[in-house]
Amino acid sequence: MSDQPNSGRDRAGGFIRAPQDFYGGLVLIGLAIFALYAGGDLSGMQGFSFGPGTAPRLFAGLLIAFGVGVTIMGVVFDGPPVERWSFRGVILTVAAILLFAVTVRPLGLIPSTYMAFLVSAAASSETRWIETAIAGAAMAAGCAILFPYILNLPFHLWPQF
Repeated sequence: MSDQPNSGRDRAGGFIRAPQDFYGGLVLIGLAIFALYAGGDLSGMQGFSFGPGTAPRLFAGLLIAFGVGVTIMGVVFDGPPVERWSFRGVILTVAAILLFAVTVRPLGLIPSTYMAFLVSAAASSETRWIETAIAGAAMAAGCAILFPYILNLPFHLWPQF
């Protein structure tokens, strides 16, 4: 036996001490590289004036820096292992986005926001439905004020019959 304390998990990954941080950092780096590739044809900064590609490149650079930092932390510090993947959250979150996109024009902003909020809340098994219903109503009310009145976007609030 070793004199050093063991955190209860084997280090079969070699130098990786916090797999969740290590792989999460790699995902951030990959996402930033994709953003740089996708915005590669946008013109950048010219002198003191910003071009349409300046902000995406700056944010991608910051994301790479944070990703490298998180990856290094996964090598240097002990951390949690990678947990089992649950498809429930991913599927219901994507379903909520698609539901909003499909229903915002025919049903209006308030009902589609409320329904999308409820579907996305179902992605967690820890959801308390009374609080979720209240928070969804507050979210829909906030969207009803923000988008048509503050931002002057042409959204219908209710169904147009």
